[in-house]
Amino acid sequence: MMTSPESAPSPWISFLAHLFLILVAWTLFIKYLFPMGFAWAAGEVWSTYIYWDLWPLAHLWLAWSLLRQPRYTRVLAIGMSVVAILIIVTLFTRFLADPEWSIWRTNWFVNKVFVLAAFALVLCTALWRPKLLKGRSG
Repeated sequence: MMTSPESAPSPWISFLAHLFLILVAWTLFIKYLFPMGFAWAAGEVWSTYIYWDLWPLAHLWLAWSLLRQPRYTRVLAIGMSVVAILIIVTLFTRFLADPEWSIWRTNWFVNKVFVLAAFALVLCTALWRPKLLKGRSG
């Protein structure tokens, strides 16, 4: 379905949406595919190194919302950003108190740095440029 130029998101919002799509792909690789491949190569159970969560689906929903701009887009952006930032800062605080720089924890840490930055950008946009997340009816 094509969107008309007047209903298309701004270039900044489009950038944020695509940033989250890249994060979805990267997170799937870092959290699922790489650990599965490592376990397979080591002759271990495929799920040995996976830490399951649904954040990639949440990131995908936010990306879709930023591109399609349903009415709830700004509320979703603020709510999801605040929750994600609080969770990540809490996890960082615990991790950095006694860091373990194994390949698994380093992958996790690097992933979370980028996810934190992306959510900070979305939150700042939602708070300081709310018209960019105006949302549409329908």
